[in-house]
Amino acid sequence: MSQLRTVQVLGGGSAGSSAHVGSLAAGLVARGVRVTVCAPSAVDRAHDFTATGARFLPVPRRSDPAAVAALRTACAGADVVHAHGLHAAARTALALSGRAVPLVMTWHTRRYAEGARRQILHLLERRAARAAAVVLAPSSDLVDRARERGARDARFAALAVPHPRPCPAGVDEGKVRAELGAVERPLLMAVGSLVPHHGFDVLLDAARVWRCLDPVPLLVIAGEVRDRGALQRRIRDEALPVTLIGSRDGAGELLAAADLALLPSRWEGRSPLAQEALRAGVPLVATAVGGLPELVGAAAAWVPYGDAEALARTVVRLLGDPAERARFAEAGRVQAAGWPTEDDTIAHVLSVYDELAQPLATGRVR
Repeated sequence: MSQLRTVQVLGGGSAGSSAHVGSLAAGLVARGVRVTVCAPSAVDRAHDFTATGARFLPVPRRSDPAAVAALRTACAGADVVHAHGLHAAARTALALSGRAVPLVMTWHTRRYAEGARRQILHLLERRAARAAAVVLAPSSDLVDRARERGARDARFAALAVPHPRPCPAGVDEGKVRAELGAVERPLLMAVGSLVPHHGFDVLLDAARVWRCLDPVPLLVIAGEVRDRGALQRRIRDEALPVTLIGSRDGAGELLAAADLALLPSRWEGRSPLAQEALRAGVPLVATAVGGLPELVGAAAAWVPYGDAEALARTVVRLLGDPAERARFAEAGRVQAAGWPTEDDTIAHVLSVYDELAQPLATGRVR
């Protein structure tokens, strides 16, 4: 019996894609598949892929000859190579040049660019989509986009986000709220990297409206990256009731203590925040974009992207209506119960691998 051998390739490794690769590696290893994960060393330090039973090889997020050669060596002997994200897929296609190894790409998220960078992004999307034997995408609009960019085979893949670690027994939500400064006032929670398309500037605009409430709600944003300085200056200069707390391992505990979860993004696929909020019974206010309507259905209060007034009005309405919040909380739990599990996701991906590798009926471990 020969084992199916797969290489998982990550680039920068967003929290969502890295968590997916960790879950996928663990599930594949448990099913007898030999898994190698290639990613920058910093990504492995954050996610510890070797703990899943996979082999880890450090490969930098570059397209220079040395990095491509390292990736080519790592992929030697693989039956299927699976790249996560556009950059990873484009680099992996270079590394596999001349080899008859099928490439799967998961297109995790949609990117945005303006001016000359927009044309570069378009070319990158075309290169990645056309290089892959199969493109998997977490929303119907990304499936359509992959086909528009020339993908030979693009399929919807409802990627399950791993359940957050359960809160330790005895965790006191009141204590969590006190630590955040939300005693006897509503707590609003948002999570994500601080980049423009996540819409945190719109959240700050909305906070100017709801700061007139009594008591004033506190908005806590957990996230990092380049826009933190600009957001922090706005919070200080406009005296907004907003706290930036950086990246937090225990963001799930904070979310469970919140009155509302807010997701103002320009685009989302199968958002980890949305999934955690609905599972925890925290009412969600979100923009009706990307794969969110498919994921959440009627279990969220929807607002248009970029409309701070609509967002503020919705938050104010829900804070003033405990019964409506309770209805959303219950609808969220019901919606979450129908989502695919991690096992479903792993089984679907493995079926794609088997299809591409075309094993002998008795020649692979499933």
